[in-house]
Amino acid sequence: MCIAGFLWQGHPLYPLLVLHNRDEYHNRPTRAVEWWGGSEEMEDVLGGRDDAAGGTWLACSRGGKVAFLTNVLELHPVPNAKTRGELPLLFLHSCKSPRGFAEELVKEAHHYNGFNLIISDISSNTMVYVSNRPKGGAVVVQDVSPGLHVLTNGKLDSPWPKAQKLEMGFKEQLFKCGEGEVRLKEMARKLMRDRVPACNNRLPGICDVEWELALSSIFVEVNTPKGWCGTRSTIALSVGRNGEVTFDETYLEDGTWKEKTINYRIYNQKLKQLTR
Repeated sequence: MCIAGFLWQGHPLYPLLVLHNRDEYHNRPTRAVEWWGGSEEMEDVLGGRDDAAGGTWLACSRGGKVAFLTNVLELHPVPNAKTRGELPLLFLHSCKSPRGFAEELVKEAHHYNGFNLIISDISSNTMVYVSNRPKGGAVVVQDVSPGLHVLTNGKLDSPWPKAQKLEMGFKEQLFKCGEGEVRLKEMARKLMRDRVPACNNRLPGICDVEWELALSSIFVEVNTPKGWCGTRSTIALSVGRNGEVTFDETYLEDGTWKEKTINYRIYNQKLKQLTR
């Protein structure tokens, strides 16, 4: 179901800091973070890949775009809906601004099961949140304000227990760093592996209580009739004022946790805007 905590335009050294857990069935075919390749468009995409449906949960580009999403917790998702994992890719491949892309997506949003999508262009200091839930309502398109935000399986900054816990932990770690370097990978180890569930009386009350309880911790791990399901990727993504991007992923592969780090710099022509 995924959870993300992110600091947007809230630190003197980093326009964006993201911590993200991807929750999925352990047996779903998946590739770790890499430059996708295969075409000129794909070579500009850095992220993990869902080999079952071809999409991603978090990706960024050499040009300074970042996109990530979470699913919305709901009772009756549509089995043949379009894959939500294509949404970050559509944005990264688009020439539109975050706002322009979001307004275009409104026309097609009903073809997907419930999603929360964050799309950002670092070079223009813009970030937009898009959600197609509640079902039957107007598609939400809103600018994301500077500061710390948490995205779970409700609306942006919904006060779900694990969202509040992640927000508090993120704030504490940032306070310790002050205005200096943020060791985001270490922060991910401290915050994103928390397996403590919420109290029953604080669950959102959307699905079965046992299922919601299993999903209520920051790090999810639950055995289901379809096999083990839960957190199988933790990403720590940092974007510096100088355009340096660090993408750290800790991921589960064949029952073993592995780590991979990729660094790159946003296109030079974008840096003038980024460093103003």
